[in-house]
Amino acid sequence: MDIFKKIAFKPEIFQGIIQQLSSIDTFKGNWELIENKEKRYLKELKTIATIQSIGSSTRIEGATLTDEDVKQLIKSVKINKLEKRDEQEVIGYYETLELILEHYKDIDLTERYLHQLHANLLKYSSKDKRHKGTYKSLSNQVVANYPTGEQKVIFKTTEPHLTAKEMSDLLQWTNEQLKNKELHPLLITCIFVYEFLSIHPYQDGNGRLSRLLTTFLLLKQEYNFIEYVSFEHIIENKKDMYYKVLMETQKHRGTKNELLDKWVVFFLNCLTELTQKLKTKYETYNNLKSSTNERQNEVIAYINKHKTIQIKDLENDLPHYSRNTIKKDLQYLVKEGLIITTGSGRGVKYHAK
Repeated sequence: MDIFKKIAFKPEIFQGIIQQLSSIDTFKGNWELIENKEKRYLKELKTIATIQSIGSSTRIEGATLTDEDVKQLIKSVKINKLEKRDEQEVIGYYETLELILEHYKDIDLTERYLHQLHANLLKYSSKDKRHKGTYKSLSNQVVANYPTGEQKVIFKTTEPHLTAKEMSDLLQWTNEQLKNKELHPLLITCIFVYEFLSIHPYQDGNGRLSRLLTTFLLLKQEYNFIEYVSFEHIIENKKDMYYKVLMETQKHRGTKNELLDKWVVFFLNCLTELTQKLKTKYETYNNLKSSTNERQNEVIAYINKHKTIQIKDLENDLPHYSRNTIKKDLQYLVKEGLIITTGSGRGVKYHAK
């Protein structure tokens, strides 16, 4: 497969792409420094991003659960009671995303692991039992699902008898490029996702798996910031453009006019927006954190260490501060959202956020 012909971009487009790649890489370098010193805050961000990713990616395919629904389902899930398809898809996506986040270093981009990830994604989907973890046996097509129930065909895909060969070629090309580093890793990721969607190798679950594989490839190339803000949420907000760009690019598939410029620009725009969103989140947090004084930071550190405390604990362990001063600090920290409380009166407890 001659991918390089598909990325023979015009100079002005290529220049814009280079600028975006440089900007994302600059953010990547800065974020690595943040990761080393803000572990508690990043844990909170990661939890939020995970919920958003699950909710957004399943809604793109027609599910209706809100982020709050997803959050509650994950907290209270009982596997034998996943009777609704939306719930089955959410838990399948959740477990597969967690698998990638925790073990991406040990997972290779091979047919075997792709089949395993696909099987895991559809693990609880009762209607998908026969074809999970295996390439498609029937023709399929990319269909956009809308909340109204309307469906729109976006493009046709590779026929079943050609799927295994095209996937083998794609995996070989991608692994070679990642090893040889002839192309920027983000470009390789863009191309892989487009080709994967165009082949649509599985009977169902291709869209969801493509977004999981985006996270996987970015993590493999040490773009670790993808853990802390939802790429799927960005795509959901641009769903119409996402389908439009795919449709416009894929209509020339297999011809000399198949250029990936619009897709690559769209994909990198989403990543750029993601980095800007994460930057804003961190700056807001940092500004809030800098609004506290040294004594209040000491109180926060104490609560973070002990998780749950009462005012008497601070009085005993920080005797150099008066009860009245500590009480005012706690009230301020609660107001600013830096700690949370439960209970009331003498029974009030303070918790790390």
